[in-house]
Amino acid sequence: MTGSPKARVLIVDDDPQLLRALSINLRARGYDVVAASDGAAALAAAAREPADVVVVDLGLPDMDGVDVVRGLRGWSTVPIIVLSARETQADKVAALDAGADDYVTKPFGMDELLARLRAALRRAAPVTETPTVATAHFSVDLAAKRVTAAGSEVRLTPTEWALLEALVRRPGKLVGQRQLLREVWGPAYDTQTNYLRVYMAQLRRKLEPDPSAPAYLITEAGMGYRFEPRLRPADRSAPAGPPAAAHAGDDDHSDGR
Repeated sequence: MTGSPKARVLIVDDDPQLLRALSINLRARGYDVVAASDGAAALAAAAREPADVVVVDLGLPDMDGVDVVRGLRGWSTVPIIVLSARETQADKVAALDAGADDYVTKPFGMDELLARLRAALRRAAPVTETPTVATAHFSVDLAAKRVTAAGSEVRLTPTEWALLEALVRRPGKLVGQRQLLREVWGPAYDTQTNYLRVYMAQLRRKLEPDPSAPAYLITEAGMGYRFEPRLRPADRSAPAGPPAAAHAGDDDHSDGR
């Protein structure tokens, strides 16, 4: 991907004058621009029309821009450039750790921003992304953080969602136990494999057609877990109805998060 005409840029900023100026400048240079003035509108726009690069301010009216970055990173590898008046090292580190690829402080020069846009587009690998992953028994909307089965929402606790998301974002790939523990609970918990067993059992009860013989959330003994979005041949006889126990409103357990 290059900075060629019609690359789509999603701009997220609550300053209407800056939003207008950026939109005019980028369109004049051949970019397709989508503008959003708050975080919710930005996430909705990204799910509806995936952008080639996102430029996001941190001081948004409804949520912090870092939360927008995290929301996008839940399902997308789109390049993200933070454009903010916050200049402290802590702010920059927080944004980059959340998944931003670059950080530009305000005030900024248009030529510099354009150069960083072109660089971000050059680095971006051409990938096909979708915020929704569907199986024969349930669907996972990574953008909306929502799971449905047989037309009804499956209520997950925050920890269950974090674990499911970590696997669904890597379909067909083995994710190691330590990697999952660090990603979901934090570095201090990378030896607490009992957490994984407990929460994986809960997810299977809610999502698998037969929790005792999982078809989607697969254990690789001694190594980790894998999400298989398609039924394996041995599982194809299972009816594509609702999971065995799509419980609603379960409370999260105390797990050190």
